[in-house]
Amino acid sequence: MSASSYVGFVQRLRPWQRWTIVFAVVLVALVIALRRPLADRLWPEARAQALRDQAALALKHGRLTAADGSGARELYEAALAIDPDRNDARVGLVRVAEAALAQARTATRVDDYAQAHKALQLAQELSVPRQQSDAVAVQLRQREAAHAGIGRLLARAAAARAAHRLDGGDDTALPLYQRVLALQPDRVEALEGREDALSDLLLQARRALEADDIGAAARLVAAARGYDPGHADLPDAEARLASAMDQARRLAEQDTRRGRLDQAAARYRVLLQVDPSDAVSQRGIERLAQAWSHRAARLAADFRFGDADAALANAKALAPDAPALRDAERAIAHARQAQARLHPSMPRAQRDRRVRVLLAQADEAQARGDLLTPPGDSAFDKLRAARALSPDDPAVRRASARLLPVARACFERELRANSLARARACLDARVALEGDSTASAHARRRLAQRWLAVGEERLRAGALQPAQDALASARAVDAMVPGLEDFAARLATASASAR
Repeated sequence: MSASSYVGFVQRLRPWQRWTIVFAVVLVALVIALRRPLADRLWPEARAQALRDQAALALKHGRLTAADGSGARELYEAALAIDPDRNDARVGLVRVAEAALAQARTATRVDDYAQAHKALQLAQELSVPRQQSDAVAVQLRQREAAHAGIGRLLARAAAARAAHRLDGGDDTALPLYQRVLALQPDRVEALEGREDALSDLLLQARRALEADDIGAAARLVAAARGYDPGHADLPDAEARLASAMDQARRLAEQDTRRGRLDQAAARYRVLLQVDPSDAVSQRGIERLAQAWSHRAARLAADFRFGDADAALANAKALAPDAPALRDAERAIAHARQAQARLHPSMPRAQRDRRVRVLLAQADEAQARGDLLTPPGDSAFDKLRAARALSPDDPAVRRASARLLPVARACFERELRANSLARARACLDARVALEGDSTASAHARRRLAQRWLAVGEERLRAGALQPAQDALASARAVDAMVPGLEDFAARLATASASAR
């Protein structure tokens, strides 16, 4: 039939006839495309038998296992999964195991040790009788030992140990002893040599601990454990390492409390390298990120933007997702805006005149007793504006030195009066004037402890929101104050039960 005749034929058909033909064509196409999946679903026994036949053929040709599923093992297992009630596949897997054991024997005889190990492993995985697999394994080790030259390996291991090359490469003592023991597990020279080499290795770990190198000590102890977890010296080495790690945690916490944030971070990083799941060190890193963030905000408030940016970078390096980072970034941005408002670009002479005016106004405010208030006209605000204009001006430095004792006295007075909000303002002025010194860090700790005491009283009284406010104030003053996390956890539990 020509194309034109076929078109004419189709045009003469009624619509329902055309649709019938289309449906039939589609149905035939689907049946052709899905014939195997449909057959597998409708006749699983047939599919299982086909797999068993393929497995038998693979077994006949010695293709016992294959990553692509075409090996006898994989095919028999697939047949068993489809039809677990038939015993044929199980019998087939037994034959595969026997064939694997035979391949292991043959490969051993021709010194093909890699193939022998592979075939023996397959036989063992398929549960070949233990007695038979052990016999082949013994033969394999003996052949390998004779081929490898056990005497030469032992001599190389002894020389490496004498040169203190204990671990870290194939030609060091412990790996060489392990090679011998893999071939001859009962070789006395290898067992004794490994014992002595491990004692030497653990002695190195002890010396590393004495040098405060916890990371190196941990690596050495882990290596020793890998070679022989039952070594006599290992429990003592592990106990010493655990004690050193506890000491490092205490020192890191101490460094954090004293404001030595870099040293604390270095200690916590080493601890986490040794044990990434160390929850104490993880929390310590988070607290350090908070401390750096708070320091960045304080530095920005004093218009020390270079130092603020550096502190913020330290916080990001420790915990890039810490919520305190966002607060610090906002504080720095606001401080930059405030600086721009306080002193737009001006000539040097004009700036110097402006600094003199501000210093005079600061002296007047101090004489009136307006140390911190009113906002914008207080002695501290005027001095702060002068410092923003010319931080290295000797007159500005002298004015800061005069105002610092007043800020210290203000803090002590307000703290004694339990006026914690005003004490915080005095503390901020003090820190801006003297920086993050040990004395100001101690004052910060005292104020945070007072806020925690207030929070404790409010929690016991059932005033949860005021307790939350006190917690936030304590954290803002000193995120490292002892007892903060414990109080936060108890407050969270009380808040959850009150919902």
